Amino acid sequence: MSEKHENREPLPDRSRLGLQADCENCFGLCCVALPFAASIDFAIDKAAGVPCKNLESDFRCGVHNSLRKLGFRGCTVYDCFGAGQKTSQVTFGGRDWRQSPESAKQMFEVFPIMQQLHELLWYLTEALTLQPARPIHGELRLALEKTEGITRLDPDSLMEMDLSAHRADVNSLLLRTSEFVRAEALRRQESRPGRRKSYGRGADLIGANLRGADLRGANLRGAYLIAADLRGADLRGADLIGADFRDADISGADLSESIFLTQARLHAAKGDNGTKLPPSLTRPPHWTFCEA
Repeated sequence: MSEKHENREPLPDRSRLGLQADCENCFGLCCVALPFAASIDFAIDKAAGVPCKNLESDFRCGVHNSLRKLGFRGCTVYDCFGAGQKTSQVTFGGRDWRQSPESAKQMFEVFPIMQQLHELLWYLTEALTLQPARPIHGELRLALEKTEGITRLDPDSLMEMDLSAHRADVNSLLLRTSEFVRAEALRRQESRPGRRKSYGRGADLIGANLRGADLRGANLRGAYLIAADLRGADLRGADLIGADFRDADISGADLSESIFLTQARLHAAKGDNGTKLPPSLTRPPHWTFCEA
C-alpha cells in the first residue's frame, strides 16, 4: 500500500542521486581520511590519513558484508552524501592518492569539507520538496546553487573558504523551513490539549520512554535520543536534523513526514517493517522484519 506524503512535492530537477555514496567511484576516502577510536562502534584505533586495515587495493572494504559482526558498526552509520566520489572524480580529477601521493594530504583534508557541503545540499534539496516552506523556496534555491558552486571549487579554494559562515547562513534557512513545517503540523494535529510535551534543541532524551508519544511538529534538532523507546510514536512534521538515534527503537513509529532525517540515522536506530519512513529513505537491512 502506498503512503501519502501530503506536505511533500516531487524532488526538484536536481535529484538526490548525486548526494548518495557511490563507492565504485571513490578512492576509499572515508576509510583513510577519517580517524576512529576503539569503542562500541569500532573494533580498532585508526588515525586520520592512515588506511583502515580492511581497505583493499581496489579501494573496496574487505569486510563490507560483516561490518557489524566484526565490530565496525560505526562504518554502517556513516554517510558521505556523495562527497567521496565528488572529491575523487571532480575535485582531484580521478587521480587517486596511491598513484599521486603528493596530493594525498590535501585530498584527505578536502574530503571532510566536501562531506559537510554535500550534507547541506541534502537538506536544501529536501527543503525544496516541503510545501509549507514555499514562501522561501526562492531563497533555498539560491542557497542550493551557491553550495553546489562551492563544491566545484579547486582544492586550495575549498580549504580557504569560510565553511562555518556558510553553514550558518544555510542553517538559518533550514531553521525557517522547520518553523513553517512544524507550524503546519501543529495546525493539523487533533490531539487533546495538554498531551504534548515541548522539547528544545539538543534535548537530553537518552533512554527516554516515548512509546506512543505524540511528537508531531516537535523540535528535536540535535536531540539525544540514544536508546530511547519511540515505538509507535508519531513524529510527523518533527524536525530531526542532527538527532542522535543510536539504538533508539522506532519500531512502528511514523516518521513519514518528519524532516531532515537521513539514512545514516536510520542505520543507527532499531526499527521494523511497521516503521513509516519519508519517501527518499529505505529500511536498513539489520532491522526486524515480521510477517504480517
